[in-house]
Amino acid sequence: MASAIVSLTMLVGAAQAAAQTDFQWHSRLATGQTIEIKGINGDVRATASSSGEVEVTATRSARRSNPADVRIEVVPHAGGVTICAVYPTVPARQPNRCEAGGEGRSNTRDNDTVVHFDVRVPYGIGFVGRTVNGEINAESLQGDAEAHTVNGSVRVATTGLAVASTVNGSVNVTMGRADWPNGARFKTVNGGITLTLPSIFDAELRAEVLNGSITSDFPVTVTG
Repeated sequence: MASAIVSLTMLVGAAQAAAQTDFQWHSRLATGQTIEIKGINGDVRATASSSGEVEVTATRSARRSNPADVRIEVVPHAGGVTICAVYPTVPARQPNRCEAGGEGRSNTRDNDTVVHFDVRVPYGIGFVGRTVNGEINAESLQGDAEAHTVNGSVRVATTGLAVASTVNGSVNVTMGRADWPNGARFKTVNGGITLTLPSIFDAELRAEVLNGSITSDFPVTVTG
């Protein structure tokens, strides 16, 4: 088992599915706002939008469950828009709900529906992708980005700032800026971390590994 943590502080096929339903949404957000995607089972893919609008497509499929039972909920808020895959509430549990950030609730017991999200993100709009069982791939973005999963790899490429984490999978991040106001953390337990940073980079780097090695193309002064 390989484990790695990097902290920077600034100084299933359609033929196998029982059913399939598509969701489409688009809207224009103000510069600096964020589109957040929250899934449970399924991949999240984000690329640049040339239309000036945020465009989101969700594809639901399942082997046994009814994909239509999983709602795709859109929640506008002051910081932008959060879109969630909301699974049917488990009996005797509190209702599943879609909320921004770390809030909200979703339990998928006995529901095998997979929801894949495809997102187009315009210039100046932030992107946040969250899932549990799936990969996150965000490429060619032009705003700050954040990506988190549990079982799957994460790949982010943006001209802005980025943070990313997983448990089982690799983390590969390319960013055009590295001036986080409160630092940034990149983490995996079983996998590697690759960071591509701007050529002008001045930060305190803390890296930990359980089984593996740490290398840097930047000159690093080791302390401790």
